[in-house]
Amino acid sequence: MIQLAVLDMAGTTVADDGLVERAFTAAIGAQGIESGSAAYDRMIAHVRATMGESKITVFRALLGAEESAQQANKAFEIAYGELVDEGLHPVDGAEDVIRGLQEAGIKVCLTTGFAQTTQYRILSALGWLELADLTLCPAQAGRGRPYPDMVLKAVLELEADAVANVAVAGDTAYDMTTGIAAGAGIVAGVLTGAHGKDQLQAAGATHVLSSIRDLPGLILS
Repeated sequence: MIQLAVLDMAGTTVADDGLVERAFTAAIGAQGIESGSAAYDRMIAHVRATMGESKITVFRALLGAEESAQQANKAFEIAYGELVDEGLHPVDGAEDVIRGLQEAGIKVCLTTGFAQTTQYRILSALGWLELADLTLCPAQAGRGRPYPDMVLKAVLELEADAVANVAVAGDTAYDMTTGIAAGAGIVAGVLTGAHGKDQLQAAGATHVLSSIRDLPGLILS
């Protein structure tokens, strides 16, 4: 019996119309790497492949030096924050899904690879500050995806009986890896974000859904 749903934000419950990639482009540009260069193409390819991973971890892999990674991460958070009002909106039906799960007695945690300040900005823009039972970012749990920390933190905070009673849903391979590493009973990929069916299944998805709207039918049946 599922007692807790741990749901990703960008690409799963929140549609941002490419704002993540635009913010990454701005952050990389702040490091002197111009769009169209070979270095830029290599980096943006890595960004697309690692959607869902903690953003500071991505910048460490791209830039190597910790100071540069921290600077780029800060630039990303600033750029994304400035873009939030341009195209951010809930994935169709996402809010109804969250409320419906809660009405069925299932607690909901929203997770992100963003910093806490950016997560707050997104939730505020959507009017979701009081929607979920818990919201988590990597800094609040220990490590970000692909590590299981955020799922395990949610289990402890929301007092699920066991990790097997948790459903994890996300749009990236890193969401799937996180759910599998945590031992979640359901690890569902959704096709509204960064990665396709093959990537999600290769990462261990137990189910692949067209969108988050299909999750209640899976876990409440």
